[in-house]
Amino acid sequence: MPDQVPSKPPKAEPGLVAAGVYAKGKRIADIAVDEAGKWQKKAGHVVWIGLFEPGPELLSRVQQQLNLHPLAIEDAEKAHQHPKIDEYGDALFIVARTAQMVSGKIAFGETHLFVGHGYVVSVRHGASASYSTVRQHCESCPKALSHGEDYILYKILDIVVDNYMPVVEAVRKEVEELEDRVLHETIGTRQVQRLYALRRELLKLRNAVVPLVDICRRLEHADLLPVDVEMRSHFRDVTEEVIDSLREVLAFAFEASLMMGQAQQSAINRMLAAWAAILAVPTALAGIYGMNFDNMPELKWQYGYFVILALILALCGFLYYRFKRNDWL
Repeated sequence: MPDQVPSKPPKAEPGLVAAGVYAKGKRIADIAVDEAGKWQKKAGHVVWIGLFEPGPELLSRVQQQLNLHPLAIEDAEKAHQHPKIDEYGDALFIVARTAQMVSGKIAFGETHLFVGHGYVVSVRHGASASYSTVRQHCESCPKALSHGEDYILYKILDIVVDNYMPVVEAVRKEVEELEDRVLHETIGTRQVQRLYALRRELLKLRNAVVPLVDICRRLEHADLLPVDVEMRSHFRDVTEEVIDSLREVLAFAFEASLMMGQAQQSAINRMLAAWAAILAVPTALAGIYGMNFDNMPELKWQYGYFVILALILALCGFLYYRFKRNDWL
């Protein structure tokens, strides 16, 4: 006789996003955390628990129910872990970095995954999209979900990587706009600073993505439990697209930064040349009338001093106007 779905859903609690149990690719019940161990022990059943910034008490209850390793729980309580994959007996603990665009900047978060026979627990910290869409997609594909925890792990890692793409595309667009500005107008200090900030953020993103490539390779090739042979090939293509896009955008950023550096240097050289030309006018006139010759008719002229001052101001003003009009100043 099949297990019956509870008459009413479990009471919501802080830090718990969702908790369900699946069998033969179908969701059969929404469960409370304290029921997870009972369902996980049933053959052919998979418990899937989603947590967002849970407290120590909730994590401790999950640990007791699913017999999670204390070291993995200790790591999951902290939100500043490096991407990695650890084996604890027949279970895996995976840390993946997540990224989102927040107010025009890349915000980073983390997803910690506990995967073992009959269970998957995801723990999100910081900037991270909800994995409700992953649940919906998995539940819409019962045949694929029948692979159990292996397929759930694959889909979570896949959505983590998919969420990198909007970030990469947003940065690509901004870099291209800055690159176009270099070609058509004089850039300012703010644009240069923004480009270098984008480069730093891209390098941080690369540091998040590259370890995930190694994690997927280990899941594909190593004899890691609980991943079975049929599912290992799915991890091969998880990160390829984002790595290629990231390399391309990084190349754009470095090329644009070189162009900006050259444009900035050219702007400085033009400015120095313009001021040198303006200052050359009073220097030349003052040098001429500073010579000690007797036969200089302007020296005896009553209005000579004022005329020369007016001439200097007029010539300097004209040069300043022309240089300013041509964006040299």
